Amino acid sequence: MDTGKQSHRRNQAYSRRAFLKVGLGGMLGAAGAMLLPKMFQQQDKSTYAQNRHATHESHSMTGKPSKQALDQAHKILTSFDYGKVSKLPDGRTLREYNIVATDKEIEVAPGVVYPAWTFNGQVPGPTIRATEGDLLRIRFTNAGSHPHTIHFHGIHPANMDGVFEVVQPGQSFTYELTAAPFGCHLYHCHVMPLKKHMEKGLYGAFIIDPRQPRPKAKEMVMVMNAFDTDFDEENEFYTVNGYVNAYLDRPIPLKANELVRVYLVNVTEFDLINSFHLHGNMFKLYRTGTSLDQYEVTDTVMLCQGERSILEFSFQFPGRYMFHAHQSEFAELGWMGVFEVME
Repeated sequence: MDTGKQSHRRNQAYSRRAFLKVGLGGMLGAAGAMLLPKMFQQQDKSTYAQNRHATHESHSMTGKPSKQALDQAHKILTSFDYGKVSKLPDGRTLREYNIVATDKEIEVAPGVVYPAWTFNGQVPGPTIRATEGDLLRIRFTNAGSHPHTIHFHGIHPANMDGVFEVVQPGQSFTYELTAAPFGCHLYHCHVMPLKKHMEKGLYGAFIIDPRQPRPKAKEMVMVMNAFDTDFDEENEFYTVNGYVNAYLDRPIPLKANELVRVYLVNVTEFDLINSFHLHGNMFKLYRTGTSLDQYEVTDTVMLCQGERSILEFSFQFPGRYMFHAHQSEFAELGWMGVFEVME
């Protein structure tokens, strides 16, 4: 192999693996010691290119996650936006939503601030939720500095697809569609370059409930994502709902024998797959959630970008149970959590 290519690949490997500093201390307590890159806030592409060479000018930082960041991640976990609800003359339910794209700096790890593009000021965006057959009106306002759209996964007319109806900064567009089919879906910006608009944070979960509700459960949404903080198109941090180890530093409380339902969505950019593994248990895996009775039983699921599933499980025994990506690198770079199961 050409020695120049070998050196380039070694440098690339270092730029990722240099961050594998989350040891047992980080796994069992706070995030632990990490080797972090200097943060660059400029959004111009030429500046990104300059910053790609700054990875080696990194510095060690040990810090605790901020209460505000953990609060936000836990809020996203169980928050569902059902919209403003009213009845149409034909008896159907109308749900109206307001989504605003903004440029905003967000904390993604202790002391690490990232210049994101957001829906409603958060990454991931709000979880939009409706029932199959509802009429949805989503007023989208672009208050950011770049053109954006919203593309919804599911069934809808072509002129509501969020591909060709590009919304310029300062402009608005109203999407109108009937919620279908039921299942776990997602939405995201679809403006080129797609990898940049996705990686910068413009995505969220989109849940459509069946007309006959699923069994009552403790429900939560987990959006698997990642952040390229040195802008070299390789991720330095992997998270669920936008913050490293959010559910490790503050475990999710559960009750023994309580039915749990997780709406799992993968929007990770720059990596082909992401995954979810549950310790000490198995779950029913409903792929895309478009069937109520077709499932497999497993403890690990791999998803490519845009794939999603609904997981259902309950713990028989109390204790602390880890869940994490079953790619060790992802887990060590922030994708770990704990369920705290109590009697």
